[in-house]
Amino acid sequence: MSNLLTKLDSTYSTGKFTFQGKQITLNDAEDVLAKSRNPAELKAAWEGWHSVAPPMKPDYARFVALSNEGAKGLGYKDTGALWRSNYDMEPDAFAAETDRLWKQVEPFYKNLHCYVRARLNEQYGDAVQPKTGPIRADLLGNMWGQQWGNIYDVVQPKGITSSYDLDKLLEAKGYDPVKMVKTGENFYSSLGFAPLPQTFWERSLIVRPQDREVVCHASAWDIDDKDDIRIKMCTKVNADDFRTIHHELGHNYYQRAYKNQPALFRNSANDGFHEAIGDFAALSASTPTYLQQIGLLDKAPGAEEDIPFLLKTALDKIAFLPFGLLVDRWRWQVFSGEVGPETYNDAWWKLRLQYQGLTAPGPRPADAFDPGAKYHVPGNTPYTRYFLAHIYQFQFHRAACKQAGWKGPLHRCSVYDQKEVGRRFNAMMELGQSQPWPETLKTFTGETRTDASAVADYFKPLNTWLVTQNRGQTCGW
Repeated sequence: MSNLLTKLDSTYSTGKFTFQGKQITLNDAEDVLAKSRNPAELKAAWEGWHSVAPPMKPDYARFVALSNEGAKGLGYKDTGALWRSNYDMEPDAFAAETDRLWKQVEPFYKNLHCYVRARLNEQYGDAVQPKTGPIRADLLGNMWGQQWGNIYDVVQPKGITSSYDLDKLLEAKGYDPVKMVKTGENFYSSLGFAPLPQTFWERSLIVRPQDREVVCHASAWDIDDKDDIRIKMCTKVNADDFRTIHHELGHNYYQRAYKNQPALFRNSANDGFHEAIGDFAALSASTPTYLQQIGLLDKAPGAEEDIPFLLKTALDKIAFLPFGLLVDRWRWQVFSGEVGPETYNDAWWKLRLQYQGLTAPGPRPADAFDPGAKYHVPGNTPYTRYFLAHIYQFQFHRAACKQAGWKGPLHRCSVYDQKEVGRRFNAMMELGQSQPWPETLKTFTGETRTDASAVADYFKPLNTWLVTQNRGQTCGW
């Protein structure tokens, strides 16, 4: 199993394909999808990267068989049931819980999908993106259609413009990769957390090395369960990586908070918490309030810019939710034997249509293995945690803003410099995995249940606006 996973991981991380006559990597292809507005180029870059995955398929099928053997040896039906057992409830009850949460946010996602599809139709015409039905996956600015923020220029509200661009602000203020990370550290320090150790700065990988290939997928590491915490990312000076840094450091601060727990409890309350800690920080770090607090903005814009701000945020956060759910839905079906190697790809696209309302840019080859084009599949990293994190972060944010005595709209709240919030947040993190997660959630939020109503609270003005924009459209797919 170890050999197979190493092979799958390296096939992914060294994957290259020919685009416009030269060999390019996933990083390059992602740039094409983010910046090009030429549908033929988008399709070529999308199909090119997905062509890297078919050789993984036999290894992945073999890995599934071995993994299931291990799960059965531990008393579980299959690996999917083993993964679902990590949430302090029965595996099937957990699957039902994720369904409940999706139902809470699905209507809002459908409103966003409807609006974005109409704008893509205006941009590209009926031949490329029809007015009704699913959206073509390569038009959304991201290789997996999981975050749509890169096409903000195509879908931005008419007649309302943002008065600032974070990419440009970072550049103008002379930010470099290390200053980006120092700014992230400063956010946590403002909440009362101790600075990162000197070894973090000596041992982290912050810029892409010139002398070797590395997996650039951003990640955080705890090497010794004490103080050797690090991040590994090929930082670019842009808004995306600014938020990613706040996210990745969240893992490191969490790892350090629970280091005094017994070995078995040195983990997050559930894996969704580990992802949500940094996402919660990034919610504050995304606000114009915070950008003003740290001197990136001279003056926060007025309420008239709330819709552009919320739309940008929703294009990343809300667009992600169905993808966050379906990656493991597909794997649960694969591990349970409901889907075999011969239908891997068909089952993948069936779920992508069902949850995301997306379709491939053209017919897929018979040997396609499109799930393998997403890092977490060959990397064997469970994915439901990201779905949960996209709910928890808003739940944490709502609770923290309440603790800070914030009276304005949730999407304008920054908890920067709120020491009491930091103290209570750290109290939750220090618990690690030492008790069932609902009890740990309660220590910070006062709630014992995952609740997506905080998402609705945060985006309320945008949802109202979208409903108005979608009048006369046939929503859904």
